[in-house]
Amino acid sequence: MGLLLKILIYCYLCTGVQSVQQIQWLPCQFTDEHVSINHLGHTETQLIPREAMLQFGQKGDAPVNPQAITFLLTASKLDLRRHVDGVEPEELECVLRRYSTEGIYVRWPVQGAQGYNHWFTCTLKHSEGHFTVTSFLRLPSDGPPPEKQDYHKWPPIADRETITTSVAMVIKTHSPSLKTRLSSQQKLHCQFDIDHRGPDYTVEWHRQRRGERTTLFSHIARSGQTKGTGVVQKALAGGDASYTLPFVKMASEGTYICSVSVTPLSGSVDVNLQIEEPPRVSLNVEPTLSLQEGGEQKIVCEAENYYPLDVEIVVHEQDPAASGQRVGAPLPKALTNVLLSSHRHNQDQTYSVSAFFYIQASLQMSGRQFTCTVSHKSLRVPVRKSFILNVEERVSWMFYLTVGFIVLLLLVILAVMIPQLPLVGKKTVQKKPY
Repeated sequence: MGLLLKILIYCYLCTGVQSVQQIQWLPCQFTDEHVSINHLGHTETQLIPREAMLQFGQKGDAPVNPQAITFLLTASKLDLRRHVDGVEPEELECVLRRYSTEGIYVRWPVQGAQGYNHWFTCTLKHSEGHFTVTSFLRLPSDGPPPEKQDYHKWPPIADRETITTSVAMVIKTHSPSLKTRLSSQQKLHCQFDIDHRGPDYTVEWHRQRRGERTTLFSHIARSGQTKGTGVVQKALAGGDASYTLPFVKMASEGTYICSVSVTPLSGSVDVNLQIEEPPRVSLNVEPTLSLQEGGEQKIVCEAENYYPLDVEIVVHEQDPAASGQRVGAPLPKALTNVLLSSHRHNQDQTYSVSAFFYIQASLQMSGRQFTCTVSHKSLRVPVRKSFILNVEERVSWMFYLTVGFIVLLLLVILAVMIPQLPLVGKKTVQKKPY
């Protein structure tokens, strides 16, 4: 009995800690709409920002902020807080809006939903772009559906009104913005959840690029009809509609739209895919460059196969010995005589560019280090390529003349002495007494 009591107390404490960590309310901006017909007969919509609160609780709970509009989210099979677990409230951006069913009025198939529903959307975005969650909030109504489009006459909402709703559908992505390299494989996350079983849903993926919209995948749950590839159909039953790009190429860049429709609702999340290919950096000289005093050398720093276009190349000169000083070390000096070639467009639609300059060698420059630094948005830190200049003292023409004269004199002496060697040998033999 004592052990069972301890287990119950432990479970209660764990539940209490978890409830403390869960978000209880969030400040939101409610973007209200005022729709009117202008003198030309066209519909005009005025957006009105209003202060609101998103509060989690039960029907009849007092509002946390009585001065604001309160959207009270009561319990349903979907808990919006589960999709923002572990996130601090100040890291969330909350936006509430009205949602029009575009004249489609059907009974929402959950227990207790008999009449017409008013709908709102709640979008939660992480401040650092880690996810985007859009939920549909259902407000039951006893009245009949409107004869015209619902947005022609939205029901008014007072400044301090409490609107009791529940979450009917959620669509979420963990990858609202993705940066990837060419030839890689990428998974674009999309997840959805609906508050009732066996919904008649449709899942679609589109790519928006340079004004063109392309359908990549579609699946209709009722008929089982599927077009395109990239989504695991078995995973759809569990709410996973993630799309896989098997091989990223330049044409893959764009905005990918995951949409989920359950009559009368249709929601979507965007995944912005950007390609960033880092440059390959090289120098046309070895790590140590040897030149004679007065010699000239063209130095070329290549940045190749990068994307997107913008790249920065800077060349610095410094004395490695002086830079090792703790106090008073001179800063690297940026060269001003560096020229850039025009950008070259490669076959894979990446870019290349060259930076070049000339070195006129002098003895004072010997030991200097030259560093080419390439910066690009795909790089966390710039790429640096360096070489050290070694300048040899130039020998004067008098030195070469003197050496040449000495060599010539030695050759003349040898030429004179070599014919005399046999005669000297004979004389030596004749002088012997035996």
